Amino acid sequence: MDPKPAPPVPQLPGSGLVGDLPARGTELVDTLVELLRDKTVRPLTLATRAVVFGIIVFAATVVTVTLLSITLIRLLTVYAFSGRVWLSDLVVGALFVIVGMVAWSKRTGTDSGTKAAA
Repeated sequence: MDPKPAPPVPQLPGSGLVGDLPARGTELVDTLVELLRDKTVRPLTLATRAVVFGIIVFAATVVTVTLLSITLIRLLTVYAFSGRVWLSDLVVGALFVIVGMVAWSKRTGTDSGTKAAA
């Protein structure tokens, strides 16, 4: 007793499109999500990384400059000025002032900023 195979279901014209509708809808949603991610999330991720790494570099620079200035003061006090801390402080302070003046002279100003200062 072999069962009879089921007769083929007649397909109406265009019925393949209706059956494919969930797949097309899923593909459309996937494409939209990918586009949204490419346009918003990736640039925000890059900007966040830049800010975080900038903060880390700034903090490391502050620590390094502080430790180097302390080291320089200690070296000058012990080896150059035989215990005269005020002289070591004067030399390091003058060095910072000179570096600050050079940086100040290299700045770029806007026209409105220079007119307001004058």
